[in-house]
Amino acid sequence: MKPQCPGNPLESYSSRREFLYVGLLGSVGMALPQFFGSRAEAAMNQFPRHTPVAESVIHIFLPGGLAHQESFDPKPFAPAEYRGPFGAIDTKIPGVQFGQFMKETAKIADKVTVIRSMSHGEAAHERGTHNMFTGYRPSPALAFPSIGSVVSHELGSRNDLPPYVCVPNVPNEYANSGYLSSAYGPFALGSDPAQGNFKVRDLNLATGVDEKRFERRRSLLGTVDDHFRKLEKSDALDSMDSFYQHAYKLISSQSAREAFDLSKENDKTKEEYGKTQAGQRMLLARRLIEGGVRFVSLTAGGWDHHDNIKGGIEKNMPETDKAIAALIRDLERRGMLANTLVMVTSEFGRTPKINPTAGRDHWPRVFSTMLAGGGMKAGYVHGSSDALGGEPEEDKVGVADLAKTIYHQIGINAESELMSPGARPIEIVDGGETLDAILEKKA
Repeated sequence: MKPQCPGNPLESYSSRREFLYVGLLGSVGMALPQFFGSRAEAAMNQFPRHTPVAESVIHIFLPGGLAHQESFDPKPFAPAEYRGPFGAIDTKIPGVQFGQFMKETAKIADKVTVIRSMSHGEAAHERGTHNMFTGYRPSPALAFPSIGSVVSHELGSRNDLPPYVCVPNVPNEYANSGYLSSAYGPFALGSDPAQGNFKVRDLNLATGVDEKRFERRRSLLGTVDDHFRKLEKSDALDSMDSFYQHAYKLISSQSAREAFDLSKENDKTKEEYGKTQAGQRMLLARRLIEGGVRFVSLTAGGWDHHDNIKGGIEKNMPETDKAIAALIRDLERRGMLANTLVMVTSEFGRTPKINPTAGRDHWPRVFSTMLAGGGMKAGYVHGSSDALGGEPEEDKVGVADLAKTIYHQIGINAESELMSPGARPIEIVDGGETLDAILEKKA
């Protein structure tokens, strides 16, 4: 998978703009304009919006391909070469079992929906990842925007915070803004909250720049912009000004900066999540959602277990399991679960049969995802795989179905259209159906 290095949207503008960016904003430690933007570029939406149930989304992506047999869909009665190296445990949902190492998630299973019949046809990591981040199959002709970028485009920022944040970094090229402006791409932390010296880049004034100097520079930028606007009469300048304004707000807002500050969390809470990579990333995601971020995408662990799946699961699952359960409990305790949609996905599942190197290979035909909060049913399993975990048996779910359901819950009409670079209207999701069966019934 190619590493992603989001481009600077200012690079396509004049040298005057580059000078301002480097000479003025760079001197106060800013490199944020690409993460924010005005809605001036957005096409008028001709489709009515849904009433949102969820205010925010936390997307927990488990990269590599989580084995459904060792997690949400164990096969305890299958032959040993299909069953795998572990047993299964009971959950809070009567008659439903999870994999042996999902002890904590099993305890909060009565608060979640598990889909055991996810399916697509992409067995390559890149293509499967594209599906899960965009709701589209890959196309050689068009780079589709991620769900987070569409949320950013449609709903904008809240409380001076970026609408879309990736923890700790942009995990893959499909988490970006695609054919939309890079203004709607994610804000990436630049460091991992699990590290002891964790500090988010670009949120503090540079050494030697105090608040008065910061405001003078802000005023200077406005004066220069006003001069060139009169000379150039360019609408593009107005849209670029919004980049600067949002960036200044993030730097100058104490509450916005504090949303990224894990030192505000007590040690008991940190221990509840686990002082691990998965735990601290999920804890920060909760803080960001609580502060006003609309969409947080994070990764946890590595799940590409072609060899020794026993060792891989034993290494990765305990801390991930603990963190997921802690996040659900914490959101509920704070009264946030009802309006926060949590989803746990992976690019595909793993082969039904254990291979000669004691692992499982890529398998997109059927796999599992988990959803919680944000109007999802609690204590529900949707669909099923066959007895060997190789094919959907009931209620097959495609990526367009899942994406359309996520958009529906956050108040975006997935049948509405965005404008691609050739002024061609593209539906937010092409096809698929909202999964009414997994949604709470309204009173």
